[in-house]
Amino acid sequence: MEAILSFLGENMDMLYFLILSIFLGIEVISHVPAVLHTPLMSGANAIHGVVVIGAIIVMGHADPGNYLALGIGFIAVILGTLNVVGGFVVTDRMLGMFRKKKDNK
Repeated sequence: MEAILSFLGENMDMLYFLILSIFLGIEVISHVPAVLHTPLMSGANAIHGVVVIGAIIVMGHADPGNYLALGIGFIAVILGTLNVVGGFVVTDRMLGMFRKKKDNK
């Protein structure tokens, strides 16, 4: 418990930054119109490829005997990849709504 309190005391500025960014994110997202919410989220999901690259780099630097770090890194790669693919699928479906319909003659 003492270690946690000392960590929080040493990193209080990071904690303030985290809390401020949470409130700022909630404020920004609450003012996005419903029409723009899906395109913005699909684009943000596609950008999360950075998470996949970061997880791969962290797994590459992890100790081969540290199975916890490797397992969490593997799960991060899988979930990040699903997020990226989902973002592209949603974006493709949205763009498909604007394509001209083909006549079946």
